[in-house]
Amino acid sequence: MKPVAAGLPDGRLVVVTPVFEDTEACVRLFRELAAIADCRAYVVAVDDGSVHRPLDVGVIAAAGIDGAVIRLRRNVGHQGAIAVGLNHVVAHIGNAGRVVVMDSDGEDLPQSIGKLLQPLESPVVDVVVARRMRRVESFRFRLFYLVYKLLFSILTGRKINFGNFMALKPAAAKRIVAMRELGTHVAGCVLLSRLRIAFCPIDRGPRYAGSSSMSFVNLVLHGFKALMVFAEDVLVRVGLACALVAAFSLVGAAAAIVLKLSGYATPGWLSITLGILLLVFLQMGTLTLVTLMLTGVVRGGFVTTAGWDEVIASVTYTHADSALGAAGGLQADSGVPVREAATAA
Repeated sequence: MKPVAAGLPDGRLVVVTPVFEDTEACVRLFRELAAIADCRAYVVAVDDGSVHRPLDVGVIAAAGIDGAVIRLRRNVGHQGAIAVGLNHVVAHIGNAGRVVVMDSDGEDLPQSIGKLLQPLESPVVDVVVARRMRRVESFRFRLFYLVYKLLFSILTGRKINFGNFMALKPAAAKRIVAMRELGTHVAGCVLLSRLRIAFCPIDRGPRYAGSSSMSFVNLVLHGFKALMVFAEDVLVRVGLACALVAAFSLVGAAAAIVLKLSGYATPGWLSITLGILLLVFLQMGTLTLVTLMLTGVVRGGFVTTAGWDEVIASVTYTHADSALGAAGGLQADSGVPVREAATAA
């Protein structure tokens, strides 16, 4: 397949950003990307099924930069939209030097991209992720995030203290798009990929416009999805905990019998104690067996690249890249309809 953007200058920065009903924020984001003199960014904006305010490629063109808008047939979620964008970059943009994933609402500052890219110059770094130093969020969010990190560490044995704002080398991008976990949780997928990660302290900015569409329920679901990426580790740890509780119940039953034979137990106490401990043992033993079986199912699964092309409705290009889109034969190669977009005069 001939890459759609094979005519891009070598080493050009490609920015992947998901968008959902947030055109106003995108306008400012694209202008700030264009204002970065040495950025030369090529933007891949993924419109995650917006109905009321769909993103038009003219917004990118009006900012004076090149790029494409991938419009999805339905809403696949924030993480799924990023997965679609990264798959498009790997499949159709042949000369990407670096790939940056960032939100379009302003919380990921374009001015921080240069700082994020610096550690990638090292040959022992594949991915650079932003570690937040200052957050502009409510107390409830910060409290939930603290609890979430604690639970994640206990259940998986890993630490997760970064989000979607990251920079990747092309080889790293190719590696993670081959993982089925990418559409579930991007940060978790990066951890699971065993890529060499560098952390960059970056402050989180305020939103450009409007309010976040991420409800508390969606936030909790996002946290659970991170655990789903490490389902095997979670199941093993839960199974070990259940086995440990079952062992303690046997020890407790033996101690109760010793106390009864020693004459320290009151009438009826032994039967109640043994009944409770027997129920605990049976429940924990059953849970241990179930978790072991589920672990085998998870381990037996195989990793495949998700067919994200099925959810793509159209891919539109700025005027500077529309000829590349037609020449690259995207429609013939992937079945995705292409509409060339002219730059606003």
